[in-house]
Formats: sequence, C-alpha cells, structure tokens
Amino acid sequence: MSNSIISVENLSKLYLIGRQAEKGDGLRHVLERAMRSPFGWMGSGKDGKQAKTKEFWALRDLHFEVNQGEVVGIIGRNGAGKSTLLKILSRITEPTQGRIRLRGRVASLLEVGTGFHPELTGRENIYLNGAILGMGRVEIKRKFDEIVAFAGLETFLDTPVKRYSSGMYVRLGFAVAAHLEPEILIVDEVLAVGDAEFQKKCLRKMGDVAHGGRTVLFVSHNMQAVTRLCPRCILLNEGRIKLDGPSAQVANAYLNSGVSTAAAREWPDISTAPGDEVARFRAVRVRSGGGGVIESIDAREPVGIELEFEILTPGRRFLPHFALWNQDGTVLFVAVDVDPEWRGHRRPPGRYVSTGWIPGNMLAEGLIYVQAVLISLDPETVHAIVEEAVAFRVLDDMTATTTARGDYPNPIPGVLRPLLEWTTSFVPRQGDTENAARPVSIAV
Repeated sequence: MSNSIISVENLSKLYLIGRQAEKGDGLRHVLERAMRSPFGWMGSGKDGKQAKTKEFWALRDLHFEVNQGEVVGIIGRNGAGKSTLLKILSRITEPTQGRIRLRGRVASLLEVGTGFHPELTGRENIYLNGAILGMGRVEIKRKFDEIVAFAGLETFLDTPVKRYSSGMYVRLGFAVAAHLEPEILIVDEVLAVGDAEFQKKCLRKMGDVAHGGRTVLFVSHNMQAVTRLCPRCILLNEGRIKLDGPSAQVANAYLNSGVSTAAAREWPDISTAPGDEVARFRAVRVRSGGGGVIESIDAREPVGIELEFEILTPGRRFLPHFALWNQDGTVLFVAVDVDPEWRGHRRPPGRYVSTGWIPGNMLAEGLIYVQAVLISLDPETVHAIVEEAVAFRVLDDMTATTTARGDYPNPIPGVLRPLLEWTTSFVPRQGDTENAARPVSIAV
C-alpha cells in the first residue's frame, strides 16, 4: 500500500478570462446583475455584443505524491499556479480536471484571516477553526493556552477579529493551524506580515511540526527558508511542474531560469504598494556610481541599492534595509540604513529615498537578488518585505589588472570577492645575491 498522504493525478484548473465579475460571482451579485439587465445571463457585453472570453489554464496536468511526514516546498514566480494548487488541496477551489486524494485532516493558512469570522472574538475563532478541522471541544481546550501563548494576543483574545491588524490575524491564524495537530499543514507565504521575531518563531514551529511526523506544504519566495525547512521542492512554471527534487538543486535551477534582471521596480499607486497603513515602498532601484539605473555592473565599480518609501504615520523610528543573495540562494549580507541624519530619530510623514553604496571589488561575479525591507522599532514591526525586488549582474573583466582575480583565469568561488591590500616580504636564499632584488618575469 502506498505511503502517500497526498496524491495528485492529472490535475488541471481552467479559468475563463473576460467574464463580467467586477463585484464577484456570488448568488447575490448574480441576482443584482440579472435585475439590472434581465438578459445579461446570455453573455452580452456593455455594448450589447457577445462578451469574449479567453481560456487560461492556471494548472495543467500535474502529477505528484507526498508521503506522510514529508516537508515539501513549492516555489515559482507570480502566476505560476502555486496559490491555485494550494486552494485546490485545501478544498477551497474545485479542479477542472483530475483528482486529489488526501488522507487526514488539513489545516491551511493561505491568506490573512483564512477561516476566521470577523464578528467573532479571537477566543471564539480558535474554537471555530478547531471545529472546522473536525476536533472536539475537549481537544481544542487542551491546546488552547498553548495557542494563545504562541500568538501573544492574550490582551486581545476577547476582541472581535475584525479589529485585528493584518499582523495579528496572521499570528492567530498560524498559531491555530500549527497547534491543532492536523495531519497536513499547508502554509502560503503570509508570514511576511508581522514582526521579525514572530516570523522566526513560525519557522521554528514548522520545523517542529515536520519533525513530529506531520506533512507540510510550504510556499515561499524565500529560498533560504525553503532550502532550510524542505528537503524536497517542487518548481511550478506556467501551471506545470518544471522540476521536482532536492531543494538545493531545484532552488538553484529556479534562480537561474532566465530571470529578468530588472534593476528598477516602482509602485506609482500607493494604495497597492507593498506595506501597510504606517509605511509603504514606492520604488527599489539599482544605481551605478554615475547615478543611472543599471542591470549589470563591473565588479570593480561601486553599486547603489536605492530604497524609496513613504511614511504615512508619524512617531516611529525606522530601519530601512536590504539583503543581497546570489543565484545559489546564499545570503551575502544585510545592510541597514545608518544615515546619521535619521538614525535614532522619529521620522515625520513624507517620502524618503535612502541609498546604500556597495564598494567596488566586493561582490563576486554572477546574478545578485535584492530583498527590500521596511521595519520600525518600539515595538519591532515589519511593514513591508519585497522578495526579489530587483536584480543585477556583477561582471568580471578577465583582462582587467585591478581586480581580485589577479592572473587566475577561472570563476572564483565564494559569495564575496574583495580586493585586499597585500604586502609581501622576501628573504633570498643564502648565496643567491643575483636575484635578491629582482622579480622574475614570465612571458605569456
């Protein structure tokens, strides 16, 4: 008998693009449209002509199995089909073709507040979520104190969750999903909201869940978290499985799969920009020493990472910063804004542009990814994290004489490649006075 706890066979999901769905497809919305236009059900557009629809296959012919106790990462770019797959596995969305088999209870954390009733308190929602998972009141009560302590929401436990911030939603939602002992835990990348310490706690808890023999599906753009938590990884591309294997190999293939090295990313509409009611990003750019936006830089030249952001709420100290990692998924370093003009000061509302400069002859050649982060202190709160915000390539001129390469002709391993100052002392062998002060020249 197969040991698989999740079995996916010939799974496909079709969406029709172009349907009139501005207000949703619930019964109430369908009736409203019917009242306004009695013949609207026939598919007429605004001009009375037949509305055109286009087929979009979000998933196509997926086959895979997950064994009990496996921790599997699911990665891929936006639009690859990750969220659609998780919604089908969570029984939120029906597949168009194929079938899935799940053995055991499934707990999902796909979006902020998934499964919560906004009018109920945090306490009531814990019991509601447990009941949805098929647990009895006694079983939920046994875990109740542990859930509340993990979420750190004791003060707000009897407050309706509609008054919770997005970070509080995530804290309670993850605590419930991870502690009520489902056989299968499905987590989409919602952990980017909230304070940094809670994110670390969530990752540790997921590791504990995995070591406890339960099955975990984890979607994330954070390759370091995926490779650390998940021995196995599935790469989705345009709705199909492109690769399924050891996480390090799959993550490396993903990071090298023809990624656009777009060196500037902007969000002109502040309402949809990454962030919250306190602060939002407006742009992230890679700049040369001359000030231009660049997609590639000579290893000998300095490169600037520019963070443009807007503060909406006064009275907080901010730590804008960025992290760099290479195409192998290895973090190179994290750089925090230490500009003395604002360090330690509470910033007034307004738009800020902070640029951190990386000196030449520091980065090794290859593709470099930039993660942009906005954090405030007192208490430490993450307002925005943009994974793979921008990317750029470091090029090493093989003919240059002022690089750390020296005369070595091949790629140099390592994540950093600094040009160090070297000093050399020389003591000739006794009796060899002819060459004591003369270097040997080699014809190439």
